[in-house]
Amino acid sequence: MEEQPKKTFREKVGIVWHDVRLYLKALVDIDVDCDAQATIDNISRSVEFRGVNVWILAFAIVIASVGLNVNSTAVIIGAMLISPLMSPIMGIGLAIGISDNNLLRKSLRNLVIMVLISLLASTTYFLLTPLSDAQSELLARTKPTVFDVLIALFGGLAGIVATSRKQEKVTVVSGVAIATALMPPLCTAGYGLGTGQWIYFFGAFYLFFINSFFIALATFVMVRYLKFPRKHFVDAQHERKVRRSILVFSLIIIIPSVFIGINVIRETSFNSQAIKYVSEMEHSAVLENVQIINVKRQYSAKEQSITLSLVGTPLTPEQVEYLQKRLDDFGLEKAKLVIRQTGGNTLDIDAQSEMIQQILERKEVQLAERDSTILRLREQIERLENKSTITPEQLVREVKVLFPSVESMTFSIADEIDVKTAKKQQIPVVNVAWNESAQATEKQQFELWMKARLDAPQVKIVVEGR
Repeated sequence: MEEQPKKTFREKVGIVWHDVRLYLKALVDIDVDCDAQATIDNISRSVEFRGVNVWILAFAIVIASVGLNVNSTAVIIGAMLISPLMSPIMGIGLAIGISDNNLLRKSLRNLVIMVLISLLASTTYFLLTPLSDAQSELLARTKPTVFDVLIALFGGLAGIVATSRKQEKVTVVSGVAIATALMPPLCTAGYGLGTGQWIYFFGAFYLFFINSFFIALATFVMVRYLKFPRKHFVDAQHERKVRRSILVFSLIIIIPSVFIGINVIRETSFNSQAIKYVSEMEHSAVLENVQIINVKRQYSAKEQSITLSLVGTPLTPEQVEYLQKRLDDFGLEKAKLVIRQTGGNTLDIDAQSEMIQQILERKEVQLAERDSTILRLREQIERLENKSTITPEQLVREVKVLFPSVESMTFSIADEIDVKTAKKQQIPVVNVAWNESAQATEKQQFELWMKARLDAPQVKIVVEGR
């Protein structure tokens, strides 16, 4: 039997690297379990919008509007779970990816109808509801950021990948519907229409457009990557016409979105740097005797400004000049710094009222936090007082009556460090000796009773003789 030649070090490394590549390829391979034709059929069917889907959408929009109106995140999430808005948007991306002009027209038509029904339902609700104040959940949907773009893009990728699987994918698709948040912007747009606040309408509708486009774009990219079968036409001239129309439509959508995306990134960067600037200036020596009451950041392509409302010793011209120069250090050289301060000439009645309002709101928050702290401390004192009434002798007498199998017991309090919070806490320690007749159930009952009797979430039981 011939002896096999020994492999060199390079050959061994090559074999290992080959195995690693095969493993990594199998690890990230999304072609496995992909059913392209079933996915096309499923999305094409879900694009249909009539009958029960119309009512489901209208009901979901009203539910989401109520959630936004009362500032309830749970209600908004529930409404997004039953909304059928994702289907026509994914249909648009799929239609462009497989060159299906009929599916594209149907998806666009149904998406427009869905948007109109959503706006009608939400506007009607906000016209009728007595609650007209804009809550934080509503305001959060009036101005998109680069994070909304990323959520819509990666949410769309997750959605089409999950939809293309043969296995169950309801959980992933439901999560995508929540993450990409298509319904809340439409509800907020309805709020803008219902209350006549057009800035809310355009801001929220702009966010809906951003989300919809990047979901469709993600669907298109993944459809092409997975090599879904494209639609072929018998008439070559008609095929060229269809592809040309899809290309024109794609360019019409993509070109504005590029400028929108750039503007969103710039605005996000401006807000981030402005927050860092204000935070550093607030702790600088220049504002040592001054308190910042309010900060307003305004961004547009033509003008950016940061308005600081101050209370305290009026700033000197040199201090104001220093604050202006520091803008350059944070990349805010194009931003205009506006300072409103007590004792200065720039303070008007509106600014003074705004400052007083801010001070009162802060005091109310501080008082509420103080009252909450006092109440919590009182409850802790009451619990400690209740615990202090239990003497070790009394505890031993009660144990002898309730648990005859206990031969002896001692009780003490030990100081231990909580692993999670790294804080010192007091834990009751019970040393107990059981006789041979003790059952496991009795020992479990003993531990549960001890926690309840001492009103302690944790009791350390040490069994003697082990």
